[in-house]
Amino acid sequence: MNFVRLCNPLLSNSFFAFGARGVGKTSLIRSLLGEQRVWTIDLLDQATEDRYARDPGQLYNQIAAQHDQVDWIFIDEIQKVPALLNVVHRSLESPDFRSPKFALTGSSARKLKRGSANLLAGRAFVYQMFPLTHLELGAHFDLDEALNWGTLPKIFQYRTVNEKAEFLRSYGLTYLKEEIWNEHLIEDLEPFRLFLEVVAQTNGTIVNYAKLARDVGISEKTAKRYFELLDETLIGFHLNPYFRSIRKRQSRSPKFYLFDTGVTRALARLLGQHLIPKTAPYGIAFEHFVIAECLRLNDYLRRDYRFSYFRTKDGAEIDLIVDRPGASLALIEIKSTTSPTVEDVGHLIRLMPEFGDCEAYCFSNDRIPRVENGVRFLWWQDGLRQIGLGESKI
Repeated sequence: MNFVRLCNPLLSNSFFAFGARGVGKTSLIRSLLGEQRVWTIDLLDQATEDRYARDPGQLYNQIAAQHDQVDWIFIDEIQKVPALLNVVHRSLESPDFRSPKFALTGSSARKLKRGSANLLAGRAFVYQMFPLTHLELGAHFDLDEALNWGTLPKIFQYRTVNEKAEFLRSYGLTYLKEEIWNEHLIEDLEPFRLFLEVVAQTNGTIVNYAKLARDVGISEKTAKRYFELLDETLIGFHLNPYFRSIRKRQSRSPKFYLFDTGVTRALARLLGQHLIPKTAPYGIAFEHFVIAECLRLNDYLRRDYRFSYFRTKDGAEIDLIVDRPGASLALIEIKSTTSPTVEDVGHLIRLMPEFGDCEAYCFSNDRIPRVENGVRFLWWQDGLRQIGLGESKI
């Protein structure tokens, strides 16, 4: 099953496409460049990786020999041999020949930066890819399926529950082996495996580094480093607390979300428990999905929004705050119910005056819009459109 993606790199320039394994980077590049002359270098192929790792400079000579025969050079999973980026840079700057443009995929820009890799100093645009959004899925989108199994493109190749479960379990193992262990990012696999399980079980909650470290049997410093690895390899993201003061923002703990609801359930060992509407686990998964969808669409649609959450000392919480350039702050409560009430958003109503110029929303599964006590109750897809995250390029 092929889907038209919202990630839409400009083909007038070389570019990076970053994203976790399995989000569809390679398929996107092949689709975009299908009509052009493309030379593909697949660094997931062990022999190819070894050859360029031993002598990255050979790439320059190869480009010189065929520069007029190709329009694009597609290097898949560039983080496998970061030294090739120096060769790419040299080629783009070469006065000796017309350099083809480069399409470069990888699992993380930050990971490359930490290794002091050459990111081409703006000579290549940077894009990010995620699991499929509801806009990309279109008529194929099913909320219950998305909450239970996530939206990695490959999940849609499978029809049975058992096949989907096996794929997600295998994905977790593949990630551990190929993205973490083989890249020598950790020294001991077993604590990290347990760390992933605990993170999945506490997904979407405020991070307590000390408690998590005790539960896993690692130091707090190691726990923080593990979270950095998840962030850098695009397996998850932090949602910072909202404060008007940047200093205060840095003094409180963020929430952490894994990048896909299906992968989260696989790592938490919950695939055997189907999510049922009107239950707490269903509501938690729905909130996770909507927040992830907001971040994905913000990136694809180039909105430059900033996202955070708000929690008072007595525990009143706003699920999502969206800072929109040139528009009012959006305060969003996320409820999976089909019949949200004013009582469901009581704390949102109480907290609204503290934010000044703001708009308050309740995103839910109720398709009938209404406004009550200053809060706009909207079906979640209508809500995304209302705050500027629903327009589609497809």
